[in-house]
Amino acid sequence: MQQIDHLREEGDALYAFLDTLADDQWQRETPFKSRTVNWVVQHLHDADRWAVHSVTDPDGFRAWMKERAAAGPEAPEPLAGRALLARWRSYFDQLCDALAAAPEDLRAPWFGPDMGLRMMATARQMETWAHGQDIYDLLGVRRENTDRIQNICHIGVRTYGWTFVNRKLKPPATVPYVRLDAPSGAVWEWNDPSEADYVAGSAVEFAHVVTQGRNIADVSLDVRGEAATSWMAIAQCFAGPPETPPAPGHRSG
Repeated sequence: MQQIDHLREEGDALYAFLDTLADDQWQRETPFKSRTVNWVVQHLHDADRWAVHSVTDPDGFRAWMKERAAAGPEAPEPLAGRALLARWRSYFDQLCDALAAAPEDLRAPWFGPDMGLRMMATARQMETWAHGQDIYDLLGVRRENTDRIQNICHIGVRTYGWTFVNRKLKPPATVPYVRLDAPSGAVWEWNDPSEADYVAGSAVEFAHVVTQGRNIADVSLDVRGEAATSWMAIAQCFAGPPETPPAPGHRSG
């Protein structure tokens, strides 16, 4: 399954980058809500660990979710720096292996609706890529993106209506046309072509906006029409309560 391969590649790339960090850089605050590098990697580690549980023991995961809801979130493991990196990588590899070994029709429970394997792999790739960007931005390192970012753009397009519903807003009747330029130079398109309501431009910039790594004002996407403009101002392709994109000028590049 290509999405699982892309997830593994995303984790390999992030691990190679994190492996270059000096010990004192793990305590530095990223542009993501001033969370430290340790916090960001711990966040990825926790979610990957939970995902392994979900894929390998769906019923056990559902029971654990009920217990967790009653008891409150568990405290994170007291790990940091290279020890945390090694632990995250261990669970990440377990997750990729578990996804590859699971029945293709598996519906994995999660904190929202259950997910098929493709969606689970894509969601974990999206989180790995987006939070990895927090660290690239902190250190001012330019990231080399590949066409596997198409999965993140796809989940960004798929969550158009949910972005509004999650905020208790009625989705616009119009569904914008999306036309993006891939890192390879390929062109990706979603929805019916329109000259009145659309989003066009860099696939990487689109991924930054839908993961809320960039404010729409800080990218060069061509956004036309009321529906597209409303969407790009609040786009959110990840689960959870409504979040606010970074303020204009806070994150760029």
